[in-house]
Amino acid sequence: MTSKFWSVLIGCGVIIAFGINLFALEMPRFKKSPKHFLAKFETTAGNFVIEVQREWSPNGADRFYQLVTSKLYDDCKFFRVVPGFMVQFGINGDPQVAAKWKTATIKDDPVIKSNRRGYVTFAKAGVPNSRTTQVFVNYQDNLALDAQGFAPFGRIVEGMEVVDSINAQYGEAPDQMLVQMHGNEYLNAKFPRLDGVVKATIVKR
Repeated sequence: MTSKFWSVLIGCGVIIAFGINLFALEMPRFKKSPKHFLAKFETTAGNFVIEVQREWSPNGADRFYQLVTSKLYDDCKFFRVVPGFMVQFGINGDPQVAAKWKTATIKDDPVIKSNRRGYVTFAKAGVPNSRTTQVFVNYQDNLALDAQGFAPFGRIVEGMEVVDSINAQYGEAPDQMLVQMHGNEYLNAKFPRLDGVVKATIVKR
């Protein structure tokens, strides 16, 4: 890899954030995922399907299953789109919902599969055990992420052309802290042409 390489990081959480007492919010319940499942994402760019294999990343698969079944990804925007690298999403458009999950971290998994094109991985902060809700899809083989501890839990099996077509005009301009604070109100006002998830569901093949 060259020295010019993007990171896939999320901002560190705090207990009192943006005037919201995170302890006062009900925390989501744990859900163990099936060994294998499919998640369909209906988006403003079209539909795609993620196939998840729990053995690749057990903690990641469990959390992703929990998030999809809890409808966390519904109405989420693709707020970070870097052609030739990845597309990232997973901050709920409602700041109250996003705050509930901000400190709900999961433990790291060993990296079993590489970050190849079409593989799906949780973003994380620059500290251990910091994954929460944000995920990204690799646009190319990003093997340097393997050594940084980014463990793929699934891959796109339908609609990779849709993922490729997600609007990239804003690049990395959206501010993640402002997304956490103001949600889609901020994104719709400042970046009106962002694509986003309409609905995510668990489906059968």
